[in-house]
Amino acid sequence: MNKQAIRVEPLSTYAEARKVPVSMAVRCGDLVFVSNIPPYDTATGEIKRLPIERQAELVLEQMKLCLTTAGSSLDKVIKCTVYCTDAAHFQATNSVYSRYFPSSPPARGFICVSAWHGPFDVEIDCVATI
Repeated sequence: MNKQAIRVEPLSTYAEARKVPVSMAVRCGDLVFVSNIPPYDTATGEIKRLPIERQAELVLEQMKLCLTTAGSSLDKVIKCTVYCTDAAHFQATNSVYSRYFPSSPPARGFICVSAWHGPFDVEIDCVATI
């Protein structure tokens, strides 16, 4: 199978500006792999310290954009991994996450990480079908 890197604007430009060597999404066969992306400010591309609920919303909206650009959707997500700096954010993250996956949610992991390269607390990646 051939893999195809998917350019997702403005997210791809934001990553390039930070010299991060990443494809926002990669399509391979009938699958789409979406990278974990920080909660970029949608207007400026900056990463700012925000409440965890807003960070989760931004990340999930960016995931949705990546999926749509790659020819998929949130309905077709089969696996997500949530990366978070503090287990204390579990409930708040879940409250936002459940709005994006209200029924038949995908398989998921919640992994605590020690720190990120910027002032944020959550990233989420996923695998979806086409």
